[in-house]
Amino acid sequence: MSESTGASYAAAGVDIEAGDRAVELMKEWVKKASRPEVVGGLGGFAGLFDASALARYRRPLLASATDGVGTKVDIARRMGVYDTVGHDLVGMVVDDLVVCGAEPLFMTDYICVGKVHPERVAALVKGIAEGCALAGCALVGGETAEHPGLLGADDFDVAGAGTGVVEADQVLGADRIRTGDAVIAMASSGLHSNGYSLVRHVLFDRAGWALDREVPELGRTLGEELLEPTRIYSLDCLALTRTTEVHAFSHITGGGLANNLARVIPEDLRAVVDRSAWTPGAIFDLVGKLGSVERLELEKTLNMGVGMMAVVPAGSVDAALATLADRGVDAWVSGEITDRTAEDTEAVTLTGDYAS
Repeated sequence: MSESTGASYAAAGVDIEAGDRAVELMKEWVKKASRPEVVGGLGGFAGLFDASALARYRRPLLASATDGVGTKVDIARRMGVYDTVGHDLVGMVVDDLVVCGAEPLFMTDYICVGKVHPERVAALVKGIAEGCALAGCALVGGETAEHPGLLGADDFDVAGAGTGVVEADQVLGADRIRTGDAVIAMASSGLHSNGYSLVRHVLFDRAGWALDREVPELGRTLGEELLEPTRIYSLDCLALTRTTEVHAFSHITGGGLANNLARVIPEDLRAVVDRSAWTPGAIFDLVGKLGSVERLELEKTLNMGVGMMAVVPAGSVDAALATLADRGVDAWVSGEITDRTAEDTEAVTLTGDYAS
């Protein structure tokens, strides 16, 4: 009679040694995403941040946000490129924080995989750390979880949470917006991290395109376009608040431009945005044409070339545009704030046609 083999964690599909190697590989990247307030290093049960740094605030408010990258991770998996979606994750989190005027302080991440491939996990963390450095915040910790039997060996997902701080009397938002304010749009780097379920359905399921397809309109392969990292605006927005008066920001993510801008518009006002002020990138037109997607459906799903919007007094427009230009951010006046009448059913109205 053969000797029975007892169950083990490894037999269940969890490789602790691979997890330990992944931690060792990622440490060098986490060190590059730090701030003076970070206490200790990677490996503790919790990340530590010296809150005495907030003593300079009269009444500090902590802001918190959490997000993921959505089905864009499928593109990274299929292409075998793992060091870009971390930028997307950071952008989704810190740019939600900065909308209220908060300076991002630190982030933590959560990486879930079907099987730990140490180099892949380290590449994911590398991207997150690089994103944190671009955002001016620290990566103080995270978690890598292996879920064999629930995820395939090459499947993964990422999520993160961030904390920021803002002076209580400097919180930005709807209560600051006034009639006559200008709406400034800041260009996106592409699709960012929203609407990929629609994009994948159109480009892969309906059109049958491959990721290595060279697309003349894009000037590169489809895969390279779809993996273009989300632009991180946090330091640009904070610079804007230091150089001129800003009433509100709106991070254009899931739901599109109108729905996200509406979140910061007071009930008695509306934003009128002129589509002719800009030309969306070629990827938006491709998705629309290949999928026969109506414009309104595109606009409520994709960012249409705008990743962040700022609402500023009319007298601050020149200074705002100059600051953004100095920082290499393509920006333009896209609309204005007007009084809302009884006939205005929407907080945001899009007018005209996109410039060709």
